[in-house]
Amino acid sequence: MSATTAGDIQAPGAAEPNHGLRIFIIWLPIAVVADILLYFVYGPHIPPGRMSDTAASQQFDIKVMSVLAAPIMAFVLIFMAYSLIVWRHRDGDDEDGPALFGHARIQATWITVTAVIVLFLAGFGTYELAWPGFAGAGGGEGPAPIWTPKGGAPLQVQVVAQQWRFTYRYPQFGGFETTELMLPVGKPIQFNVTSLDVIHSFWAYQLGVKADANPGVNNVAFTTAEQTGNVTVRCDELCGLWHGAMFNFGKVVSAAAFETWAQQTEAQLASVTKMLPAYATTYDPTVVPQINKAMAKAGIGGANGYYYPPNDPVQP
Repeated sequence: MSATTAGDIQAPGAAEPNHGLRIFIIWLPIAVVADILLYFVYGPHIPPGRMSDTAASQQFDIKVMSVLAAPIMAFVLIFMAYSLIVWRHRDGDDEDGPALFGHARIQATWITVTAVIVLFLAGFGTYELAWPGFAGAGGGEGPAPIWTPKGGAPLQVQVVAQQWRFTYRYPQFGGFETTELMLPVGKPIQFNVTSLDVIHSFWAYQLGVKADANPGVNNVAFTTAEQTGNVTVRCDELCGLWHGAMFNFGKVVSAAAFETWAQQTEAQLASVTKMLPAYATTYDPTVVPQINKAMAKAGIGGANGYYYPPNDPVQP
């Protein structure tokens, strides 16, 4: 037998230390510190931010789930490290550990803790999605939304998706259509999202809004911008060759600035708006050439009713 250091092998008859208590004492302060850092230090910087009520709601949800997950992750890592240090193989100790055939207290604790976590997350998630103040957390609710935001009649903005561009119609301002997404701060927004060809997905990142754009379907999503600034809009559904180039940018401005912009744009595009089909929640794809003709008159390039990046000389 090779030489061993003192304490490598437990002396016969020596009491086994309370490993559970040891692990708990190590785990508790680490879990508390991790949760405090996650919620108060890192939490305010978690995407998508707090530019809108829906974005703030999603940030809060992620913070709550992070606070729940951190202690579990800390326990797994601490238990693994403790096992490698305390129960590692030692020279001269080639015996098998004692056989275990069940432990009612551990089993009951495991079942109880996991059941409480799962049921809490189910209830929390349902509340966050269903509570009217969150209006579906920025997700599309279909043509007949169950929950609507408070604060008066919303500003309606129709998102019209097609390969490979988003355009926006404002029915409360004559139904003009533009590639520029402009929103007022502090007013509920109702996005009516649809498509003229294939399935797309309207993702206004900083607003915490994401709704599928399906042809023949009006998918409603609500949000209220609480801060001014720029908004990045991307298609989040693989929609063809130039899917990666299907993005643009919008702005959240003051209510007065938005009103001025909307009235000026309505007047400037009045002749183009007359060429468009009447505003509707969905459009027959056969109107695409007509819409493209109007867009071309407005100075927006396209071909055969489908839009392509202007720097690409070859159209598919």
